Amino acid sequence: MSVMQSMPPSTPGQDRFYALLRWFDAWAGLENMKLDGPPKVDWVRSIPFIAVHLMCFGVFWVGWSWTAVAVAVAFYFARMFVITGWYHRYFSHRTFKTSRTVQFAFAIFGGMCAQRGPIWWASHHRHHHIASDTPDDVHSPRQGGFLWSHMGWIMSQTHYAPRFKGITDFLKFPELRFLDRFDVLIPIITGFAMFGLGMLLEAKAPDLGTNGPQMLIWGFFISTVALAHGTFTINSLSHVYGSQRYETGDDSRNNFFLALITMGEGWHNNHHYYPASTRQGFYWWEIDMTYYGLKLLERLGLIWDIRDVPEYVRDGKSKQDTDLGALKRPLEIKIPVPAQTEEIPA
Repeated sequence: MSVMQSMPPSTPGQDRFYALLRWFDAWAGLENMKLDGPPKVDWVRSIPFIAVHLMCFGVFWVGWSWTAVAVAVAFYFARMFVITGWYHRYFSHRTFKTSRTVQFAFAIFGGMCAQRGPIWWASHHRHHHIASDTPDDVHSPRQGGFLWSHMGWIMSQTHYAPRFKGITDFLKFPELRFLDRFDVLIPIITGFAMFGLGMLLEAKAPDLGTNGPQMLIWGFFISTVALAHGTFTINSLSHVYGSQRYETGDDSRNNFFLALITMGEGWHNNHHYYPASTRQGFYWWEIDMTYYGLKLLERLGLIWDIRDVPEYVRDGKSKQDTDLGALKRPLEIKIPVPAQTEEIPA
């Protein structure tokens, strides 16, 4: 299926028009979108992204409550699981299998994260693995600096379009194309739902001390901004700070703190070494909450064929070396030699 066709270059006026239209239809005018040339921030297109950050200052008007903070934290980790387990480990790497219904459900949940649609997210991440820390990497600290790798790249018109050629396996699903094209729909519904939750709690449980505006600011805006920057740290900080267990040819690192706030994504060097594994914490002490959550979904029958890291991969060996070692072990077993006082069986 051809989604983008080559068209004559657009005028500055058309660029501004499409930038505004893409607030509501992310695929509007893709044939006119600038995909070449030096990337730079598209400020008009980025206004919604900036506005979500500015809305966090609403906390000075709505105040806080333990209820609102608890909902914000819970919603942060619930959505982090969806980003890491589904947008990343499923849509980007296909490290397990599921049904079309469950796939669609978690794509909707992913939309609540306000990190665009699954096709856009996964296509850019797949490209990152192909070009990690090279000049073609869209978010490399080595190439573009910390701020660009952290958030500047997603504000660039060059990277607003999905990389359709790298995601044809999911592009065939019309429901995923819809969610990706109208990626603003689910976040808006989520914001209204959070406001409604606050109003409901104010009416039914006033002792909790929260209300609609407060829940909207904490439960949606603050939680969403924290979620975004938690996710972004894997593109930026995990390519700068941490340890490298494996030689991967890039700057990916393992970072325990980042693994905690991203539910396992901080074991980034492990992941770049063997991205086919659902589990990113290769050893028992490498906490990977997303993996544990996916194992629970497997027990419930919602997903299957989870891929663990093979022992020979984890230990940095080749499969051939492991197979040879297994063949040699029986030959290395020592046969006990009877003592001189013992009789040797006939």
